[in-house]
Amino acid sequence: MKSYFLKKIDEYLHYLDSIRGYSHNTIKTYRLNLAEAIKYVSIEKNEDFYEINLIPYRMKLINKNKKTIYKKISIFRSFINYLREKDIGIYLKNDDNIKVSKTLPKPVSTAYIYEALELCDSDDRMMTILFYTLGLRVSELSKLKIEDIKNGWVRINGKGGSIREIPLLDKVAEELESYLEKFNPSVYIFEVDKNHLSENRLRYKLSKVFKKIGIKVTPHKLRHSFATDLLNNGARISDVSELLGHASLETTQIYTKLSSFAKMKNYKEAHPMCREQDGSV
Repeated sequence: MKSYFLKKIDEYLHYLDSIRGYSHNTIKTYRLNLAEAIKYVSIEKNEDFYEINLIPYRMKLINKNKKTIYKKISIFRSFINYLREKDIGIYLKNDDNIKVSKTLPKPVSTAYIYEALELCDSDDRMMTILFYTLGLRVSELSKLKIEDIKNGWVRINGKGGSIREIPLLDKVAEELESYLEKFNPSVYIFEVDKNHLSENRLRYKLSKVFKKIGIKVTPHKLRHSFATDLLNNGARISDVSELLGHASLETTQIYTKLSSFAKMKNYKEAHPMCREQDGSV
């Protein structure tokens, strides 16, 4: 019976790859987690539906942290939802939600970013600038093509096949033009042997940039810095959400966190009773 579900996993991964446009690394993660889940869940076939009990799998995961358990169960749940859309009857037993505290990555101080940029080689400098000024996921920067940049806009092929456009600052455009003239890539902004630079390579290069000033920075932290700095300087959350490529404002609200100073500043500028009117408040 489990061989049937393993075949369905292959179908699901093909769907994520060809239709949803998931990255190679994401597909690999899904494959490993789904194979593990099928190995441990209990499956019984009734008249017109399958009954899948998650308890054996949850017992296998019991010593892992809540975020890991949440991610693994969510991946399996998304697979089951896919099968249900294909009119395959499935009942999940013991599918209780796992409460996970929502933590935020700490944004990188703008002063640190400028300090690191001063010590960069030109290719690392360009990479760091694009991460920070475009708020890209590492997968998006890895596959960013020269042809994606046109007339002051950057076209991003985002998560799940979504497409968005992000404005390119004039001074960044000038620096990018110099970078392209110097390194002369053929297709991708960052490439080696005419293929795009891998996500792991970009992560490594960025970590080296900030290691010079003694701090640990990831692409995700720079993406958070991009969003936080925009919000702290008065950008609308709906605009930031669109620039980040989030499917909903709720995701952006979790991902970004206004500082107390920014909240107070925005409040005083927006509330009518905080403004002087005819000499009175």
